[in-house]
Amino acid sequence: MKDFLKRFNIYQQERFPFIGYIFMIGAFSFSAVSYSRICRGAVGFIEWKVFLLGVFTTLTLFLLVRIFDEFKDHEDDMKYRQYLPVPRGLITLKELFYVGAITVLLQVLVNLFFPKMFIIYLVVMAYLSLMGKEFFIPKWLKEHQFWYVTSHMFIIPLVDIYASGLDWLLAGVAAPLGLLYFFGVSYMNGIVLEVGRKIKPEAKEEEGVISYTKLLGQKGAPITWLACLLGTLVFALLAAHYGGFGWQLFWVLIGLFALCASPAIIYLMANSPSQKIAKYIEYASALWTFGMYLSLGGIPMLMKLL
Repeated sequence: MKDFLKRFNIYQQERFPFIGYIFMIGAFSFSAVSYSRICRGAVGFIEWKVFLLGVFTTLTLFLLVRIFDEFKDHEDDMKYRQYLPVPRGLITLKELFYVGAITVLLQVLVNLFFPKMFIIYLVVMAYLSLMGKEFFIPKWLKEHQFWYVTSHMFIIPLVDIYASGLDWLLAGVAAPLGLLYFFGVSYMNGIVLEVGRKIKPEAKEEEGVISYTKLLGQKGAPITWLACLLGTLVFALLAAHYGGFGWQLFWVLIGLFALCASPAIIYLMANSPSQKIAKYIEYASALWTFGMYLSLGGIPMLMKLL
């Protein structure tokens, strides 16, 4: 057991860094609940024990996404990416299966305390299971990357529905319509993160490994990423307007957009883009996502609570 925990610690650092994900998903869940409460004019925040149990579920749902990916990508990983933890023998698929099974058991136990939430949890798990099977059309999806990405990203707004449901569903009221804009932000954030981490200069491209620069070109990939960033901004501005956050937040969002867009613009202007610039696009994707969730609920709620 001690040896496994040591190996799993290395695995999570490489494939699912808990510290980073706790902050990101914590902000994601806090903002979903906060935005829901602000939109419907509810006073204060939900019970913290309910929120923490909800964060456990949302965090571990994304852990399951990672574990499912290890299984469905195993053949390609063994062939092209032997430096990853599973192909190089750090941890086995069997061990990850047990981690996933224990995770699901704990999720079920936690959500049995909230029968209403358990229904949404089952819907999310059903969709995750379909993703794990590549919707039973793995070859077609692999050949059509656009549909692969757009279909898989629906898991994020589904988890968002769960997180926001900690407010409106448990309170027994209808979900605020403004959440549709918030879910749009979450969906687009997922695409921003996906495209942003797979932009690579030509020298860093790997055989058999999908990148958007390989699919769309050295100019097409960052332009696509910028378009996704702009799409997220539009949804964010609509969500901010619905939530009645005022013009200050509008300028904050536009300023954040300009800051996060700059690495992609530099990449486009460079004659020979470096891996360092590409990495900045990935960092900007994370900063943008984190900033979106803090702006659309997180910070406004903290200001009300303090």
